[in-house]
This record gives sequence, C-alpha cells and structure tokens, in this order.
Amino acid sequence: MNFAFTEEQEALRSAARSFLADHSGSEQVRAAMASELGHDPQVWKQIAAELGWTAVIIPEAYGGLGLGFVELVALQEVMGEALFCAPFFSSVCLGANALLVAGSEEQKRALLPGIAEGETRATLAFAEPNGRWDASGIECVARPGAGGGFALDGTKSFAVDGYRADLLVVAARREGSTGEDGIGLFALAGDTPGLARRALPTLDPTRPLAEIALRDARVPASALLGDDLDAAPALRKILARAAVALSAELVGVAQKCLDLSVDYAKERVQFGRPIGSFQAIKHKCADMMVAVESARSASYYAGCVAAEDSDELLVTASLAKATCSEAAFRCAADAIQIHGGVGFTWEYDVHLYFKRARAGEHLLGDPAFHRERVARAIGL
Repeated sequence: MNFAFTEEQEALRSAARSFLADHSGSEQVRAAMASELGHDPQVWKQIAAELGWTAVIIPEAYGGLGLGFVELVALQEVMGEALFCAPFFSSVCLGANALLVAGSEEQKRALLPGIAEGETRATLAFAEPNGRWDASGIECVARPGAGGGFALDGTKSFAVDGYRADLLVVAARREGSTGEDGIGLFALAGDTPGLARRALPTLDPTRPLAEIALRDARVPASALLGDDLDAAPALRKILARAAVALSAELVGVAQKCLDLSVDYAKERVQFGRPIGSFQAIKHKCADMMVAVESARSASYYAGCVAAEDSDELLVTASLAKATCSEAAFRCAADAIQIHGGVGFTWEYDVHLYFKRARAGEHLLGDPAFHRERVARAIGL
C-alpha cells in the first residue's frame, strides 16, 4: 500500500483547508454551534453544490463523484482540524454509508441522489440508552405490520444530527430475537408518524445528538434495507467504515491541538523567555507529535483497507479508532496543560477541541471496546 496521497487527493485537501479557513474559523464555529440548526445552511449548500463533498463516496450511478474512502479520510482529517459544524459525518459517513452497504439497488437509486446533492440530511439511529455499540445492544422491536410492512417500537439515543435529519436509518430487531439474530435496518423519513425526536444535552456543542422515540411507527416493506431481518453483518461493516471516518477526524483534532500548543508556547513568555524554551514543554510537545503521527498512520492504513473493501476492515477500523481516540484526547488534555489557566476559558478554542476529542472517544465505542474487539478477532 502507498500511504502518500495522489496529486488529486492533495489538491482536495488543500482546497478543503482553504475553504474551511474562510468558513470554519473560531467565530463561525461558535456561531454555528449556537444556532438552531447547529450549522450554517449557506455553507452546507456550498460544500454540496459547489465542492461536492456530500457526494464523495457515492458512486456516479447514484449522482455522486465515485471517489473512495481515502478521499473521505482526507476530508475528515481537515474537518477535524477546523471543528467543522455541519451534518457531513451523519449524512455521508453514517446515512449514505448505511445505504451503500445494506440498501438494494432500488433503494440506492431512490435515496442516495438527495444525499449527494445535499438536499437530504441523513443519519444512522443505532445506539440506545443502554450505551452499547454492538448489535446485541439493540432493543428496538420491529413487529409485522399491515400489508407486509413493519411497526417499530423503541428508543434510539446518541443519533448524530438526528434532531433535524430528513432521513433516518434505524436499527431494530425481530420480536423475541437476541444477539445478532433478527436485526434489520429501516429507512424512515423524518416525518414518519409515531417518530418523535428530542435534542440531547451534549459535552461537545459542535456535534448535536438526539434521542429518537418510536411508538408504533409504521413503515412499508420497502423501508427495510435488503431482503430480510439479517442485517447484522452489514451493520458491522457500516459501523467499521464509520469508525474509520471518525478516526480520521480525531487525527485532525489531535493535529490542531499540537499546532495550537506550539504556537502558544512560542508566544507565552514566563520568567523572561518563551515557555516553549523550557524542557518540560518541549518534551510534552514532542510526545504529542509522536501520538499524532502514530494515529495518522493507523487512520491512513484503515482508510486504504476500507477503500479496498478488505477482509481486514473490522480489525483495522477498531485499531484505528482506539489509537486515534486516545491520541486526540491525550493531545487535547496536554494542550490545555500547556495553555495553563486560559486553556479552560471560553475565549480560547482549545476547550472546544478537548470536548470534541472526549466526545469522539466514546462515539461508536471507546478504546477499551475496540481493543476487546481486536482481541476477540485475533483469538485472544
């Protein structure tokens, strides 16, 4: 595998950095996260209509650009650096990803073009209040309904951008089933009768989460992704691919924390000299750099594996998620230490990166969860 980006991929990263420097600076991020939508709708239209980011992993046959996970990893890393507030991760890395993996040809043709154009904001409603990130934790029930359809009952939690999503892919199970048996994925419109949503208070104000309540929510048979309630393997793949994308974002968070720390250490003067000249600060920054580069290597490797649709995906995705989560949180915590007392103040952005790192560490499973998954996969 070649870990160097091609000229086209580097151009994509460069254009993304330039755009986000103008549209996702500190003031724009703070304004977006405090808004009702949680993002700037004009910027969302620009990245969809002008830049085509929402179409990056969607094949051309469904209105997309037909690029791959390496390009997605490149974009996600840059978005992490900028703390970009938009329903990109939810729509592309969760919603579109679920449709690509589990949807039928007819469902893909019907639903993916809207996501590619930025007209449809999508997400995956998978986790529940029990906080588990595996299929065994799904308690939402899908009962047979009239006309071959289904009636869904249960509560979903931690749905990224779920409060305003136009399309929700909901995981539910056949009544009476356990473990990975009887799992189904259903595509629901946001205005489905029996579906109620509530915005959740979050640690990270830049990433809105929602609770989705389903009370006898009736959907037609065509809402079921695939042919039967046997979507557990597809769900594992969906979550692994999403973990790869989230890992890349966390690399961007870690890198920005390092950059902010180095810049501050050069400017902050104590005892008549910049604090960056003190050995303790030098060592801390050096350790942060090692963590960033290790996480970047894990993220890029996982991106290559996802792009090739290799059998190694589940293991490499968990390795990347565990490594990048720990690197991002460590760098964010060290950045606050280097900034001293001002690191905790609202005026400095470092606390926002700390919150994104902490929240991202637990989203889709914390490092302990993913290390255990790797251990089981290799027979330990």
